[in-house]
Amino acid sequence: MTMQQQASPRAAQAALRVAQATLLALAGAAIQGCAGSEPLGGGKVDRPVMRPVVEAAVLLRESTTDGTRGRTYGLVSFEDGPYGLVITPKLHDMEPGPHAAHVHENASCDPDEAGVPAGAAGGHYDPHGSGAHTGPYGEGHLGDLPNLIVEPNGMATLPVVAPRVTVADLKGRSLMIHAGADRYDAYGEHEHGKGGMRMFCGIIR
Repeated sequence: MTMQQQASPRAAQAALRVAQATLLALAGAAIQGCAGSEPLGGGKVDRPVMRPVVEAAVLLRESTTDGTRGRTYGLVSFEDGPYGLVITPKLHDMEPGPHAAHVHENASCDPDEAGVPAGAAGGHYDPHGSGAHTGPYGEGHLGDLPNLIVEPNGMATLPVVAPRVTVADLKGRSLMIHAGADRYDAYGEHEHGKGGMRMFCGIIR
């Protein structure tokens, strides 16, 4: 056996020991990181804080002038997300296009004394008394939500986010879906700038 042949097993064993030591060091570092320890450089690692999911939901029905229960059009669910309230519709058989969506102050979908469908729901939820209909990204009503989009097949399943609202704001109030799109105060006083008729309503549970 030559010297080169004798050295080869020793070199292989040495390389194996180095590889094993490296793997052990990497595993230890990974475990240390999972435990929330500081990295070797001494700086802290920013990790996302997991927020608990708090949910609410509403069954949407067609609004009526006499207070009878209208046809059901599906469900809208809510959960708190890292960027605001996540609103997920599962609606069907609706008119395609954008539809205004608002949280209204009262937990009622009855008509008001004038017979306006879902008029007993009151106005948009506005706990700070802003009196401004500036939309979900403005400083007005907290109840101003993004428009819900209905696809050409009559289904609405696209989630939207309302950054200023939480699930805690919703309980004991109502959700209103209007006949048309909401263009907010900048559109002027024409009723379709606010979404038009109160077509669908449900009490948020």
